Amino acid sequence: MCGLSALWTEFSRTLMMLQQNSYRIDRYNRYLNNSGEMTSVGKLLGAALLLFCLIGWVPMWMAAALQIIFFVIYKVKALRKKYKKPLVVTPRVNRLYGAMYCIFVLLCVWFSLGQNLEGIFMAISTVALGCWFASPWIAMAAVWLLKPVEKRINQKYVDDAARIIASMPDLKVIGITGSYGKTSTKHYLQRILSEKFSVCMTPGSFNTTMGVVRTIREYLKPYDQVFICEMGAKQPGDIKEICDLVHPVCGIVTAVGPQHLESFKTIENVQRTKFELIDSLPADGLAIINDDFPFVANRPVSNIEAIRYGVKGRPEIQYWVDDINYSASGTDFTIWSHDAEPLRLHTQLVGECNVSNLVAAVIVGLRLGVSREQIAYAVEKIEQVEHRLSIKRLPGNVTIIDDAFNSNPTGSAMALDVLAAMPGTRVIITPGMIELGSEQFELNRKFGEKIACSCDVAIIVGHYNREAILAGLEGAKGVNVLPVDSFTEALTLLPKADYTVLYENDLPDTFK
Repeated sequence: MCGLSALWTEFSRTLMMLQQNSYRIDRYNRYLNNSGEMTSVGKLLGAALLLFCLIGWVPMWMAAALQIIFFVIYKVKALRKKYKKPLVVTPRVNRLYGAMYCIFVLLCVWFSLGQNLEGIFMAISTVALGCWFASPWIAMAAVWLLKPVEKRINQKYVDDAARIIASMPDLKVIGITGSYGKTSTKHYLQRILSEKFSVCMTPGSFNTTMGVVRTIREYLKPYDQVFICEMGAKQPGDIKEICDLVHPVCGIVTAVGPQHLESFKTIENVQRTKFELIDSLPADGLAIINDDFPFVANRPVSNIEAIRYGVKGRPEIQYWVDDINYSASGTDFTIWSHDAEPLRLHTQLVGECNVSNLVAAVIVGLRLGVSREQIAYAVEKIEQVEHRLSIKRLPGNVTIIDDAFNSNPTGSAMALDVLAAMPGTRVIITPGMIELGSEQFELNRKFGEKIACSCDVAIIVGHYNREAILAGLEGAKGVNVLPVDSFTEALTLLPKADYTVLYENDLPDTFK
């Protein structure tokens, strides 16, 4: 029973990590290779004990006693451990549990053949230990075995979502994609368009095909007039798959940058994938493109009308921003265009990245007939999106800049610019940036250089990017650099009062 309980706990932990890697075997394999999980002290001790039991180097009674002791110690340690993102038990997780336990039972039957009662007990206990050690491979085998089942289930839901979309011919679908900024832009656009239309948007980070399908089936109402669809991608073809389902008439590309280079390998692949949205638009569609990013600006769009925008004005763009002023109440800025009067706006948001995202939302609002007065009112009322450069002020002259959702080279630089403008002691708590492929070290080193120019205290969490960030901070004068192992430890190092802290990124449990 002790072995079975420990096996359940280990299967649950394995599925949690698999879930954080989107159930993708390639990504989970990469996590295993980078994390050192299979060479940890616990796994090595488990492997040694398994070898002892299989070869018979110790008597059966001693092997059973050692297994019990091992499983008890593991169970106690596992119960004490806390995770940032615990396993979400879904129907798919339950199916994977079932497949993994079927593998376990089959192995138990195989090794119990021809054994007496004592031998059967020992066989089950040893198989439990073996499955405990091999749980990552058992989980991957379960994913592979259930692929046809998952495909059939998903197709049923996709067909139902397609039926719903087809039943709403007047629905305007607006797609939003980009290496970063798409979630914030989605929220800002929803607030502006809600001044005139009934609007549905994909909630949270529901930006995969199945996330969009779930939104359509559970959130989209027959009376909705606009559907704002955030579109994410882990590989080429992902965005086209969503477009083939929802048929957008307007598409926004917020950025093309080095995010997810670990999956896409080159920024050209990122560009091609993001522009799948623009390529999928109908002949009378509208593309709204952020020219502040070189790999957006250098991508020609000739099949449909394209509006290019940016924070800095250039002759080739139609909308740009000027006269940005930050204050305690937020940001004032002016949107200019070649064929309309300038539009002066105030927002509670801070940061150039938020201003840029607002411009895209304002352009769509203007094109869909939302009045300038309605837009100004909506922009002023827009609230900060949680964990995306949101600001909280606490007693004791303490300000928290929360940019913990994720981090990228452009967004982190803008967040540091905001921090640099703050009074008092300026502190950053960060584990660095991830999924940057071959540029991982260099971009985090440059991030360290930017920290050196913006902060008084730099608290570097974890080991994943520590070497790169410290290389960028090397020689920095007046910056107190504090490496720590956890976010909890970092919080204990904050000053008592009169400080501003930037939380830049919060890595999931798959990174150390």
